[in-house]
Amino acid sequence: MKETIGKYGIWNGGGLRSEDPSQRGERAEAAAELAELGFGAIWLGGSSSAANAAPLLEATSRIAVGTSIQSIWDHEPESAAASFTDLNAAHPGRFVLGLGVSHAKLADQYRRPYSALVAYLDALDEAGVPAESRVLAALGPKTIALARDRAAGSIPYLITAEQTARSRELLGEAPLLAPELKVVLESDPAKARSVARDYLAIYLGLPNYTNNFLRNGFTEDDLKDGGSDRLVDAVYAWGTDEKIRARIDEFIEAGADHVALQIVDGGGSRYDLPRQAWRRLASLLG
Repeated sequence: MKETIGKYGIWNGGGLRSEDPSQRGERAEAAAELAELGFGAIWLGGSSSAANAAPLLEATSRIAVGTSIQSIWDHEPESAAASFTDLNAAHPGRFVLGLGVSHAKLADQYRRPYSALVAYLDALDEAGVPAESRVLAALGPKTIALARDRAAGSIPYLITAEQTARSRELLGEAPLLAPELKVVLESDPAKARSVARDYLAIYLGLPNYTNNFLRNGFTEDDLKDGGSDRLVDAVYAWGTDEKIRARIDEFIEAGADHVALQIVDGGGSRYDLPRQAWRRLASLLG
């Protein structure tokens, strides 16, 4: 899988996973351009599924597409397995089934999430979905160990370079580690952090993330008022092209095999496709 997805990917929770039929052509063009720009993977945010990935795979010939994440509460394992099998047959090795437990605020049936995830993986095993084709959105030590033992690796969301290093220690050398990193293409500190805080706010209302921050050295004060400068700067890359590149490199140096880069621009609709920003990202990555 590491060879398939390369070092850099694009994480997008809006336009690329939209199901609006009128935008299908634009989504296909954008996916094809991301492949031409050299990105190795597209990660679809929200509770995405094989149905969201299929049109992008059909529009391209080599870029991988992964769910980041498919909530175990929204899709029965049997149907997830069937969708995986069909899509993998059509596009061998290019669909990555990214799984996670989502959040209690977003899933009414949220109960004993770790046990539920283990049972879900058991069902996928029974249905023939290979461990090397699935990854887990793992934040805590138990789930990281599960990603090591029952999947191809981990695709953690909203973590720091320091936690990336700790995750690598827990995973060992072989499993995939592909953290998401938010990018604000703005060099003015006040503007960049304002855009970052506006987007970060929703996540600071989700205990899975706030508990993870506290577990990794942040304090309750860091979580107030949209996040402290320390927190914002730890989970975002912003600044000049050189500073953004250096921030991304920190995650690679910390042990990430691949970084899923999410453009946060503070403007327009969440279903817009920030294609100019993706071009700039590709340019600064060289």
